[in-house]
Amino acid sequence: MARQVYGVTTMFSVGTIVIVLVTLLIGFAGGFILRPVIAPMQQADVDTFTSPVAPASSQARGTQYFMSHIDEARQVVAGCRDGTVRGGECANAEEAIIKVDAEERRRRFLGN
Repeated sequence: MARQVYGVTTMFSVGTIVIVLVTLLIGFAGGFILRPVIAPMQQADVDTFTSPVAPASSQARGTQYFMSHIDEARQVVAGCRDGTVRGGECANAEEAIIKVDAEERRRRFLGN
């Protein structure tokens, strides 16, 4: 049921608007209070709880590393084919080789 207020037709009564605003205010306040419980810890917070020991070398090197060290990437891929290298480095090294080769082909094609 529409109602005229100051010449403007409104669908909501003032009481409904007040209830909506109070509900939103309570929701925002609850969100800010419960955020530490709901949200995961930031990386900086996690680092403060871990020991200052360097990360283990067993972590796989990334694609960007292998793109910078393409000869090493080719050695890792050869080791993966032989079965001497296993893990995430195989996929990262192969992806780096594909990207570098594609970039070289693009440069040759465009004449850069």
